Order: sequence, then C-alpha cells, then structure tokens
Amino acid sequence: QVQLVESGEPLVQPGGTLNLSCVASGFDFRAYTMSWYRQAPGKEREVVARVVAVGGTARYANFVTGRTTISRDNEKNTVYLKMEEMKPNDTAVYYCSVLIAPERYWGQGIQVTVSS
Repeated sequence: QVQLVESGEPLVQPGGTLNLSCVASGFDFRAYTMSWYRQAPGKEREVVARVVAVGGTARYANFVTGRTTISRDNEKNTVYLKMEEMKPNDTAVYYCSVLIAPERYWGQGIQVTVSS
C-alpha cells in the first residue's frame, strides 16, 4: 500500500532553515508528481510546492517563492523540502502527498513550529 513518511526538525528559529524529507513506498515513485502541503491552526490545508515526475520541474506557492526548494531523489524514493527565512506564520503541520488518481494520499504530517 502507499506509504509516505515525513521527517525533519520540529522546531526552527525565525530566520532559520527548514529541511524536510519524505520517503515513499508502495507505488512507482518515479512516475508521479510529489507535493508538499501545510496546514496552519485554524486554516485550510494549502499546497506549498510540487515537483513533477519527469525532469524535476518544480512549482511553488506565491508565499514561499524565492525561499523554498523542492527536490526529489528517484533512486531513494524521497522528496525533499527546504525552506529558508522561516517566519512564525510558517508554523504548521507539513504533509507529503501524491495523487494517484482518483485518490490523493497523505503522510502522517510533521508539526513544524517557528519560534525562538
């Protein structure tokens, strides 16, 4: 079955850098676009970034453009998210996700808090 397991630092200082990883299994990782989402308290879940299967082209939400990098390693079945210049309003649960039509699959999520 599809499994997505996120890992990374749960606490980041303001202005610091967040590094998240997501290891995928149970499907042909190379064939699918991988995404990172986040959900802040009291807000809807929103997409942060996506990286396509072939070529690695990435797309970013406006609120992270210029300070975020999504990448993938198809040999390791892993997708990464790097966010710099972290702000308190980046505090959220971050999710790794894949759409294998018609279903979207989610990791368990990782709480990231930006605080000094």
